Amino acid sequence: MIRFPDRTLEPRRVFCIGRNYGDHIAEMGAALDDSCIIFMKPATCLVPAGGMVTLPRDQGVVHHELELVAAIGTAGKGIHRDSSLGHVAGVSLGIDLTLRELQATLRNKGRPWALAKAFDQSAPLGDFVPLGEGLQPGAVEMRLEVNGEMHQQGSTASMIFPLEQLIEILSRTWALLPGDLIFTGTPAGVGPVNPGDILVAESPQIGRFEWTCT
Repeated sequence: MIRFPDRTLEPRRVFCIGRNYGDHIAEMGAALDDSCIIFMKPATCLVPAGGMVTLPRDQGVVHHELELVAAIGTAGKGIHRDSSLGHVAGVSLGIDLTLRELQATLRNKGRPWALAKAFDQSAPLGDFVPLGEGLQPGAVEMRLEVNGEMHQQGSTASMIFPLEQLIEILSRTWALLPGDLIFTGTPAGVGPVNPGDILVAESPQIGRFEWTCT
């Protein structure tokens, strides 16, 4: 459940955005274009802060991808970006865990990424903070530590598609519903995660969240 001071939301769909930071596109050796890559995870992928993340075994390396996550609080279809933040209940930090080798194989064959992205416990998720004057989604600083070592650091100001535009794009196809989540893409610094690792996602505007991998 996603808890706010005035209400509780049940997660529905998890929309995920790929290649939304130029530095991450560069580190992956991909081409920069004007398309918005969208894929989905089931809500059963979510692991709350403080939880244990059981990593897949014998399927190749698992990579971490730190992301800003938005929770939809008010339903809407065909939402214009100028009013889009009125549909957001709050934001948090999440980690899009990815079977990197499998993703590369699927991509090279022109197949969907679901097997590499939507496995059980592939979306650790922190607690949510309502938007306000001191918290705007376009200026969130965030970092990810693995075993106390900083691996990722970035700002949502570097997004190619800001949250307002992502909501506009998604709501053209789907009626966004309360509890829908949007993982907004990752900055550079993605890397391997192994059993025994401790992952810490932190933002001065949002908070600090920790998971242990098994």
